[in-house]
Amino acid sequence: MEILIILLLIAGIVFIFLKLNKKTKEYNQLQAKYKDIIDLEEYKEKLRKESEQIIAEKNGNVLNLEKQISDLRADYSNKRVLFENLVNEISIYEEQQETMSFGLYKPHFDFDTSEKYKIALLEVKEKEKELIKDEGAARGSTTWTVNGSVAEGKKQTKHYMKLMLRAFNGECDSLVADVRWNNIQKMEERMLKAFEAINKLGETHSIKITDDYLKLKKDELRLTFEYQDKLRLEKEEQKRIQEQIREEERAQKEIEKALKESEDEEKRFNKALEQARKEMDKATGDQLTKLQEKMIQLQKELEESRQLKQRALSMAQQTKAGHVYVISNVGSFGENIFKIGMTRRLEPMDRVKELGDASVPFEFDVHAIIYSENAPELENILHKEFDFHKVNLVNDRKEFFNVSIEEIERIVRKYNASIELTKLAEAREYRESVTIRSSREKKEKKENNPILEKVPVSI
Repeated sequence: MEILIILLLIAGIVFIFLKLNKKTKEYNQLQAKYKDIIDLEEYKEKLRKESEQIIAEKNGNVLNLEKQISDLRADYSNKRVLFENLVNEISIYEEQQETMSFGLYKPHFDFDTSEKYKIALLEVKEKEKELIKDEGAARGSTTWTVNGSVAEGKKQTKHYMKLMLRAFNGECDSLVADVRWNNIQKMEERMLKAFEAINKLGETHSIKITDDYLKLKKDELRLTFEYQDKLRLEKEEQKRIQEQIREEERAQKEIEKALKESEDEEKRFNKALEQARKEMDKATGDQLTKLQEKMIQLQKELEESRQLKQRALSMAQQTKAGHVYVISNVGSFGENIFKIGMTRRLEPMDRVKELGDASVPFEFDVHAIIYSENAPELENILHKEFDFHKVNLVNDRKEFFNVSIEEIERIVRKYNASIELTKLAEAREYRESVTIRSSREKKEKKENNPILEKVPVSI
């Protein structure tokens, strides 16, 4: 019995030992698995230190980047200023400029003839010579000695002044020779740059080209440009006058031709009337009736011929009588562009046909032809009314205006209430050309695309 109890005790001890061993293994496994977080405070402290270290590193990187950015911004600002200065200097010497960059030149002189500009230009050149002669073109502010000699120092200073003036004059002569309507402002800037650069070279010798001499050179440049421009305008005016003379000669020839034709017509009708009267004395019945009708028609034609003669005489006597015309050319110039001109010809349409010659692709459409005993005055009035709408703001000989036909009608009616304007521009050739071009494009697209089979549609 005791042996059985002992065995049971041994068995119990073995069982407990095994259980304890199993639990110990499980504990060791759990401890191995969660050993890094057993001590939470230690783990939290470790994480905090690691985070602070990372944040410190990142803050250091941010400060470094901010410094780099600040340095780059400062460097960029300095280089931007340098770049803009270089661009400005290059643009002064750039020969090819975009049209939109041209500034409007404001004249500095106001002479009414090219001859007066020429005289003023010669006077400026004489002043330049006098200023050089009087030693006022360049000055030195320091007295130098060479090998102990003041006289030799003055000689060297004068020699250097002469070199500086020669260099500056050479630059200015080149600029004056090349000045044009589209570079006058750039030439002024280049002259100032040359003035500053040469004076900078003279700083070591305390020598400077004077502002008075620079002003004379600027006047020479501006006078040269304005003289050339005045010559151009005078040529344009001479061309306009010559064209006007030719137009007057053509009109006079037309009037003389019309007078001769009307006189010949009058003689022919008078002769025919005299012959009809003789025949009427012998005619009776139906023949007499026909002759009476013939006489009425001849008298009507004779009256028309006399009126034509009277009109030709009137235009010959009144040098200002003529026609003001309003025409357009949609195909050549677009919508709402009208030419308002004047002609003294008996047949104003001859002038319109001339304007629609080979110089434009399409014929002009006539909106109105207004007879006036003072056509130049009426034309001038209309031009002034639409001055703000001129297409060409430089050349007044170009009589084109960007304005609606309704506005033209309103203004014309102020001076001729009975006038009727044709508002619609037929532009037949242009519109037919548009239709033909559209048809060709459609045909070309059709030929270039594969033919699609037509699917029958059930109705």
